[in-house]
Amino acid sequence: MNTLEQAIQYIDEGRAEEGLKILETIVQKGTDEEKYYIARYYHTLGFLEQSLVIMEDLCLLYPEESELTLFLAELYIDFDREDEAIEALNHVNEGDDLYVQALLLLADLYQMQGFDEVAEQKLLKAKEKLPEEPVITFGLGEFYSSRGDFVKAVPYYMTLLPEHTEMGDVNIPLRLAEALSALGKWEEAISYYEMGLKEHKDIHTLFGYAFTLYQAQLYQRALPVFLELKELDPQYSALYVYAAHCYEEEGMLQESYETLREGLKTDEFSVEFHVRLADAAAKLGKTEETEAALLEALALDPGHLEAVLKYIYVLKQQGKYEEIKEAVQIAGENGEDDPQLTWDLANAEKELEQYSDALNHYRDAYTSFKDNLSFLEEYGYFLLEEGMRQEAREVFGRLLQLDPAQAHIEELLYNLEDLQN
Repeated sequence: MNTLEQAIQYIDEGRAEEGLKILETIVQKGTDEEKYYIARYYHTLGFLEQSLVIMEDLCLLYPEESELTLFLAELYIDFDREDEAIEALNHVNEGDDLYVQALLLLADLYQMQGFDEVAEQKLLKAKEKLPEEPVITFGLGEFYSSRGDFVKAVPYYMTLLPEHTEMGDVNIPLRLAEALSALGKWEEAISYYEMGLKEHKDIHTLFGYAFTLYQAQLYQRALPVFLELKELDPQYSALYVYAAHCYEEEGMLQESYETLREGLKTDEFSVEFHVRLADAAAKLGKTEETEAALLEALALDPGHLEAVLKYIYVLKQQGKYEEIKEAVQIAGENGEDDPQLTWDLANAEKELEQYSDALNHYRDAYTSFKDNLSFLEEYGYFLLEEGMRQEAREVFGRLLQLDPAQAHIEELLYNLEDLQN
């Protein structure tokens, strides 16, 4: 047994102090080959500084040895000294056997620094050098996926299949499924999800598969996947909204409602859950529950437009016009000034016989709703009731321009002309 082997044996046996002293002696007096081996060994032990000192010396002695250069670059990366790693790797010659490996490391480094275009060039150069190398093909797929450029990523993942279904810890069919799903190619993605799930299944992958089925409007197939996900992780709150919608699409309104109630327990501060629960309650005719859910949503976010509009609709059904005015005011105080709120306010003021205020708000809303037939008819009748016949004729005239088939409006305009004459 030589001295180096003895030192390693001592360390393996727990006699670390003795072993490390021997290694220090070899570093001072040993051959360069032994020093390189010790640098590698130090690296495995986590003695990065000692390893780096050795490698910097060796690379000064042997600048053309690309194996040493690559290891030095890896050490620089360990110390977050990316610029020095890049400088070292750029010294590897194009004709070197390890040139492609250097390109791949450079691509990672440039991407880490935000230089995506340079990283892409390095990867494409590596692909040009070794066009059949699956690691490079995979690297390009991962690079484009990380940038959200799934159109470019998909062909690289497809090239890997069916020979390569796993690269490192990555399941290629699932990566491909995710990319296709991100592109809205739901039907294509489904088969790759099913292929990948045979080998790898976790909650996020299951959700991706269920969501893709959902997006493809395959609600009967999506629902059991969402329910399987719920069994694995009942706190995965996102699944409940989609599972509820699947139930709704299958005509199972009570199940949809109960699913949302169950989901709300996982995230009681979610405005989305309260709004969706209100929708489900409304479909079941549960007026009190609908209003209560919307009030909960608005307590969490008083300016949430969808919740405000749905709440106003419920109030309108009950003739609660003062409450509508209050809801619009609160929304405005929270920065929401959607034109629909102005229309709703005008309508409420009309019903409360606050005609002057209603007129002002109808006029404000007109700019946004001058192409809305329902608004024009409501506004026109309001003007008529207020004795403002000329303005009413203009509004009704606008309505007929948009929809000449409105015979009752045409007759009304005709009668107004008669009265004018």
